[in-house]
Amino acid sequence: MTDLAHPDRLQKIAALRAQGLDPYPARGVVATPIPVLLAGAGTPEAPGPLAGTRVTVAGRIELLRDFGKLVFAPLLGQGGRIQAGLERDRLGEWWPSRKLLDGGDQVGVTGVLGHTKKGEPTVWAESVTLLAKAVAPPPEKWHGLVDKELRYRRRYVDLWASEGVAQVFVKRSQALSTIRRYLEGEGYLEVETPTLHPIAGGAAARPFITHHNALDCDFYLRIAPELYLKRLVVGGLERVFEVSRNFRNEGLSQRHNPEFTMLELYEAQADYRRMLEIAEQIVERCALAVNGTTKVTFRGAEYDLGAPFPRVGYTELFRERNGFEFDDLARVRRRAQELELHLVDDPWKLMNDVFEATCEDGLAGPVFVVDYPIGISPLAKQKPGDPRLAERFELYVAGMELGNAFSELNDPAEQERRFVEQVASKDPEAPGEVDWDYVQALEYGMPPAGGLGIGVDRLVMVLTGQDSIRDVLLFPAMKPEPRAVRAAPKGTEPSGKAGPERP
Repeated sequence: MTDLAHPDRLQKIAALRAQGLDPYPARGVVATPIPVLLAGAGTPEAPGPLAGTRVTVAGRIELLRDFGKLVFAPLLGQGGRIQAGLERDRLGEWWPSRKLLDGGDQVGVTGVLGHTKKGEPTVWAESVTLLAKAVAPPPEKWHGLVDKELRYRRRYVDLWASEGVAQVFVKRSQALSTIRRYLEGEGYLEVETPTLHPIAGGAAARPFITHHNALDCDFYLRIAPELYLKRLVVGGLERVFEVSRNFRNEGLSQRHNPEFTMLELYEAQADYRRMLEIAEQIVERCALAVNGTTKVTFRGAEYDLGAPFPRVGYTELFRERNGFEFDDLARVRRRAQELELHLVDDPWKLMNDVFEATCEDGLAGPVFVVDYPIGISPLAKQKPGDPRLAERFELYVAGMELGNAFSELNDPAEQERRFVEQVASKDPEAPGEVDWDYVQALEYGMPPAGGLGIGVDRLVMVLTGQDSIRDVLLFPAMKPEPRAVRAAPKGTEPSGKAGPERP
């Protein structure tokens, strides 16, 4: 047991076992979901179809309000909350056993669905079955888990103890379902590609490294599925997508977690203009599915995610915010010094660092920034008529990048040249070697294609109004917590103490 196990609750477990009762029985109960019960209860004035019928409900006891001959026990579970009413006259011999129950316990209650005098839907218990005894007291009902770090560490408590948390993850699931339905309707095939890569490629990022014992070689946890998905386009799967967990060995912030979820898709005979349309449809459809409207509130401001979204050129935006052209590299370096940026050797990366520092925060959006410099787009096709630029866009909302797309480079010789240039740059975020297998795949001929990546976590942040990526990840990355310094959640009450009666 950890130091969260409450001695009084451990004594109750011993008492249950002394009576021949298992505090952790092998079988549960066949229960009706709480939302179904609430919908079927109706009101005292207009009873619903389930009112007056015998039902079974299962859930976690939120708290116990003991009035002597009557105990009210709100139950949380199966997507809702409903009250159980425990009366001495109905429960007979079991009645003294109520003293062995605590807030947080998992129970099954069978009884008649009705209402209290105040009209609250209530299951009037005829039998109560303990399904799992909670030895750690729940947080105090009215505040949930107060400490932010504890909320992330103990998401298994946060989901039911803190108002609205579970709904964020319900909406996340709805958004993913919406994405899948839309893409399947467009003829896309969902695929799975490797998580262990022999070469870290498809994006500029520091990878996590692991070792395969049987093969006696190092592998990298996937930083992006891009190069494998495009291999499938070469193979004739002309519309593919993957919802993948990616891993980047970088810092933690409100926008970054080392493990995150991306949607990536590729379509043959398409280009970045087609990807613009798909990105708009995904964002708009997700907003409607999750919230019933395209309007969202994020970080104190309102945004309309209804398509179409405006476009602004990267080079025009750079010139407007900095007063000179993006490829005037001497002035870029001076500007970076003024901004006190880290002066990396790669002039194109430094240019983009200046762009991010001076332009991104002003991109309220939703807005597409289009036609990025070719020097920072090693996998994108050159823009016809301007060799300095690539057919690439990024999608922004509230100064935060949500998506990235290209007209995909399919010239094997040019792709080889850019890979060699990346490796020679010695950029710690660049691949350490050329992916010759991918070059070989292009030599077999990849049709013209467009590709799009959308950060699922960031999209869910916007859809649900959450400030931090940690609030949309069930289990965000955390430094391990030494057992010796674990503490009970703030507001935890001793077992058996009833909270105030709900108004």
